[in-house]
Amino acid sequence: MTAINAPQDRYHAVWIIFFILGLGTLLPWNFFMTATMYFTSRLKDPIAENNNATSERNVLESKFSNVMTLCAMVPLLIFTCLNSFIHQRIPQKLRISGSLAVIFLVFMVTAIMVKVDVEPVPFFTLTMIKIVCINSFGAVLQGSLFGLAGILPASYTTPIMSGQGLAGTFAAFSMICALASGSKLQDSAFGYFITACVVILLAITSYFVLPKMEFFQFYMESNGSAPSADEENKMDLLKKGTAEIRNRDASPTFRLETLNVSPSTSQLSVNVVKHVIWVMALSVCFIFTVTIGTFPAVTVDVSSTVATSGGAWDTYFIPVSCFLLFNVMDWGGRSLTAVCMWPGKDSIWLPVLCGVRVVFIPLFMLCNVNPRKYLPVWFAHDAWYIAFMIFFAFSNGYLASLCMCFGPKKVPQHQAETAGTIMAFFLSLGLALGAGVSFAIRAVI
Repeated sequence: MTAINAPQDRYHAVWIIFFILGLGTLLPWNFFMTATMYFTSRLKDPIAENNNATSERNVLESKFSNVMTLCAMVPLLIFTCLNSFIHQRIPQKLRISGSLAVIFLVFMVTAIMVKVDVEPVPFFTLTMIKIVCINSFGAVLQGSLFGLAGILPASYTTPIMSGQGLAGTFAAFSMICALASGSKLQDSAFGYFITACVVILLAITSYFVLPKMEFFQFYMESNGSAPSADEENKMDLLKKGTAEIRNRDASPTFRLETLNVSPSTSQLSVNVVKHVIWVMALSVCFIFTVTIGTFPAVTVDVSSTVATSGGAWDTYFIPVSCFLLFNVMDWGGRSLTAVCMWPGKDSIWLPVLCGVRVVFIPLFMLCNVNPRKYLPVWFAHDAWYIAFMIFFAFSNGYLASLCMCFGPKKVPQHQAETAGTIMAFFLSLGLALGAGVSFAIRAVI
């Protein structure tokens, strides 16, 4: 709900701050993924190679991506789940600023490690520990941030989603620039990690400025004084305005009985998912299950049928058509919710459109994916792949952003932070499920 007497967000300062914080949540992980070639290059052992003892080196290199995904998704899901419980026990300021500080320190250590020679096995171990730390504290940061945005009007979840979209776009663009410049992997990686440190510092600074904004103070104070059950009932009655409810007794007892919820706060928190936001939560979970189940596990293995071997398009096909195009369109979809929010939060079309996205799984499976054993190629030309990627990425960003915006707005204001945190958990659950599903999808091809 939006208060009529709320102050204006002057110069859109609060919106910009949430955009920067959204950028800070995913930029670290995106830069780690972008620098995969750097990490695997550090796992090569020149001495072992000269002595033909390459088994250890090959194991570390070949398992790096799988172990990295495992070390990212498992902590992300676990700590997002934990954040659903600790957000009422640990102050929001400590959760957000503390998580940003830890991520900043991890990237400072990573940047320093670029200039330090380390043996492959210790380097592999340290890298995985850093990935676990980044995703653990990143999960707490993301969940807390969505919970915080849930207190504000629905449009203030959009800058978080848009900032996350820009993080992927920026990382993909950096990868293409590195390919075009021909710079050394170590120089590129050092630039990546220093850039991430600067962005995280900017996010920390922005967060400490946020409480000084009058617009933000108003909603935090409104959230601090939870409305009574009678006030909530009156607002619900005014909003629904149906003849059936107008003819009933508009008392707190009726409203709570309708939801089958006792007046206690703890039971109301549980029923936030059970009776109110479960459709939005499952929708966002399904969106990311489909997305991560296909991208990049399947999409990255599509080969161009237009490019000549060794040509420029052959080199840039996946970086441009897969990574850059996905992130640009995803960012566009997330940003569009700032001006258009159709379908509405109570429309049946929103979960239906989320479910329809499952069609992208067979569409990409029937593209020119290599290697393949079982399925035929129906969409060989590059144009098919690019068209699928545009709709796939745009729908991911737009529909996910709508769900994340609407979820906290389907509950009373003092429950909005809890709802936002729960929505973030289901988002992470979708990521984890998608990572598992991707193995099965790739095996079928």
